[in-house]
Amino acid sequence: MSILVVGSVALDTVETPAGRVTEALGGSATYFSLAASLYTRPVNLVAVVGEDFPAHGLAVLRQYQVDLRGLEISTGQTFRWIGRYGDDLNTAETIATHLNVFASFNPKLPEEYRQSEFIFLANIDPELQLRVLQSVHGARLTAMDTMNFWIATKRDAVTEVMRSVDLVLINEAELRQYAGTHNLVAAAERVLSEGPRAVVVKKGEYGCSLFARDRYFAIPAYPLARVCDPTGAGDTFAGAFMGHLAASGDLSWEGMQWAMLHGSIVASFTCESFSIHGVLNLRRDDIEKRLGELLSFTQIPPAGEKRGFSHVIQNATGA
Repeated sequence: MSILVVGSVALDTVETPAGRVTEALGGSATYFSLAASLYTRPVNLVAVVGEDFPAHGLAVLRQYQVDLRGLEISTGQTFRWIGRYGDDLNTAETIATHLNVFASFNPKLPEEYRQSEFIFLANIDPELQLRVLQSVHGARLTAMDTMNFWIATKRDAVTEVMRSVDLVLINEAELRQYAGTHNLVAAAERVLSEGPRAVVVKKGEYGCSLFARDRYFAIPAYPLARVCDPTGAGDTFAGAFMGHLAASGDLSWEGMQWAMLHGSIVASFTCESFSIHGVLNLRRDDIEKRLGELLSFTQIPPAGEKRGFSHVIQNATGA
């Protein structure tokens, strides 16, 4: 089933304890598209780049059958982000942001894109997100992401987008910021009160959580012995999450649980390399192997009824 993603395509310069890359392919829509394309195609990408965007970047996206009819090549320079991670790889320090042509981004959707069945609004101006939602027709599932800057400067517009989508994907710091509380349960309930079906909370190395009305699900992150670069992991998670939902067609609670697992697994591969290289050439067998391992890590042994509170107390007291 077709997926539409509207976001950024960028060139990232990133330094971590594992090394440094300069002007590597990045951007929310890039990571999302490559991850989603592992599950379903076409992925319809809407973004803008400058005349300086490297040809190999376009070639990579085309190789993964990302539809680029919605990618505008504008006069000027491509969006660039320069960042650094210290020992705490959950937090990036932004050294410089050069929006360039992205500063005047006005999403233009080819007519075929307006019929996409799954819509993901990556981290862009919420007013643009609303404009996209108004131009699509009959989507089975709509989802959004956001960031601290938009929450601080355009909160009302962020709220309006939340009211207009089925799913909100957001990291835990931004969820707390939006809701004005440190308690994640209360914060998720605050977002759910605006109308979305569910809230997916991304927690970096601590995994992710899924909240709905009277329902909760959580999984740990896949344990990695070495993290190289977490840039784009959240967008990769979103791509695999939405890609799995689109491929399976299962939008139930159980379907979203499985999509969470796949999102977490694909994001783990992203963290093991700089830029998009952890996702490139990723095989279905690689995903399945790591998925099986994550399930085994979290599985309760059989005969769980014998580990209940009454059984433990009985053994301890000899009663």
